[in-house]
This record gives sequence, structure tokens and C-alpha cells, in this order.
Amino acid sequence: MIYSLYIINKAGGLIYQKDFNEGLAHLSSNEYLVLAGTFHGVHAITSQISPVKNSNSSGLEVLEADTFKLYCYQTLTGTKFLIIAESSHPSIDAILYRTYDIYSDYVMKNPFYTPEMPIRSELFDLNLQKLMKQIGG
Repeated sequence: MIYSLYIINKAGGLIYQKDFNEGLAHLSSNEYLVLAGTFHGVHAITSQISPVKNSNSSGLEVLEADTFKLYCYQTLTGTKFLIIAESSHPSIDAILYRTYDIYSDYVMKNPFYTPEMPIRSELFDLNLQKLMKQIGG
């Protein structure tokens, strides 16, 4: 089961957030923004540290907890896609890439969308919801 999706712009601002599980506790708008900014900072730090010499680390990609896993996909432009899912959920990478495809098709190709700003796209929401239904999220 997919619990949540967050999209963070290259400056660390939350531009999209969606919960897919009705049982989740909802945070305030400010708490979602703090969560995004905190993750952005941690991601930046982890991209700088690596136990392997001459390694170009891309930063934090998976954070595993007892009850969930947080997966991060950072695009070449610096936009981060975060998915919080059950620990046992298979093929999250494919879901992250498919989410990025939907974002590319319905947000970035929209002539009325301003890059790095909050996403307000009905087509994006509909196609994302369709993806989550297909995978059982």
C-alpha cells in the first residue's frame, strides 16, 4: 500500500502532497512544509557524505522504519519525488518513475504551470489517482 506522495522543488519547497490512505493522521499545512524542508536538508547532507572515496552520492534514496519505507527519486532538475509505502511493497522504483512520467506529461507540459510553484492540475490528480488504483495504493 502506498501511504503518501510528496513532491519537493529544488529549493526544498513542498509543491505537492497527497495521502492515499484514509487512516493516516493528517498534519497541518505548516507541518507538511516543515517535513519537506527537513527532508530537503537531510538529502543535501547525505549527498555530501559517502563512505566510498570519489563517490558522487545522489543522497538519501530509501529510509526504512519499522512500519514504513520512504523512497526518494531526485530528477536531474533537482525535483524530489517521495513515496511513503508499506515496508513490504514491491517495485516502488517503477511507481516513482511512472509518477515522474505523469508529472512530466500533465504538469511540465502545461503552458499555464509556473515551474517550482505548487501543482494545481486536475489532469495530474486524475492520472495519479488512476495509477494508485492500478497498483492498489
